[in-house]
Amino acid sequence: MLYWYGHGGGWAWLAMSISIFLFLALLFVIALLIVRALGHSTPARGEPPLTRGGPNAEQILAERYARGEIDEEEYRRRLATLRGAPPGGASP
Repeated sequence: MLYWYGHGGGWAWLAMSISIFLFLALLFVIALLIVRALGHSTPARGEPPLTRGGPNAEQILAERYARGEIDEEEYRRRLATLRGAPPGGASP
């Protein structure tokens, strides 16, 4: 019906082509957002929440201490360093 009674011409085809492209782009963006929203996993019950990209430094340090890779003194010293406190506790 683009050439109904001589109306439309080339502009109608251009408008229709652009409209279809924009519609398909919109569908693609919606599908992408749905996939990204459903793809994010939440931590299991009892697990600490992960920061974007993986565990943070304190979580890694706690895991190393729990596995026995470092002793308590080293754990506390490194934890204090991460938190910006002096490693020996309160200064005199």
